[in-house]
Amino acid sequence: MINPETSLEEIAALVSGALSEAGIDAVLSGGGAVTFYSKNEYMSTDLDFITSERKKRIAPIVEKLGFEVTEGKDFHHPHSKFFIEFPAGPLAFGSKYIDNTAAVTLETEFGPVRIITPTQSVMDRLAWVAHANDLQSKEQAVLIAKHQEIDWEEIFEWADTEQIDRALISEIQKKAVLNNAT
Repeated sequence: MINPETSLEEIAALVSGALSEAGIDAVLSGGGAVTFYSKNEYMSTDLDFITSERKKRIAPIVEKLGFEVTEGKDFHHPHSKFFIEFPAGPLAFGSKYIDNTAAVTLETEFGPVRIITPTQSVMDRLAWVAHANDLQSKEQAVLIAKHQEIDWEEIFEWADTEQIDRALISEIQKKAVLNNAT
């Protein structure tokens, strides 16, 4: 089933589908969401599915797909460079908690994937910039905004509550527009 040529998108759909069939609510976030929303301009090697479910319930489901449990929260597949993680829920960007029902389902050629929205993905990246000084996340936010429609008003409101400098958001917004024009 999964082999060295299996794409990140296909693995995301396989995992999302298997979890959904088992009644586990999990939402793709992080770099995997950036890969989807940047149209592969950024390529993550991991898929972060945010869930409140425990690892012992998740493990048998992803093991059926060939993933092996490792120390910590990672699951690796012997025939893939991609790995999956299950950071503990609830879904949040900084101090803003998001109900899982606010996520969307993307229909892919491989099946549906539960994923944060493009606007939430930009928030996620901005939280990493602001709270962890992760400059790579800043460029990832630009790539998302370059390819997706973003609710900038929601981002600015969120940034105000997170005490994130509005200039950072304006810079990302301008870079996305400039990159989109080229």
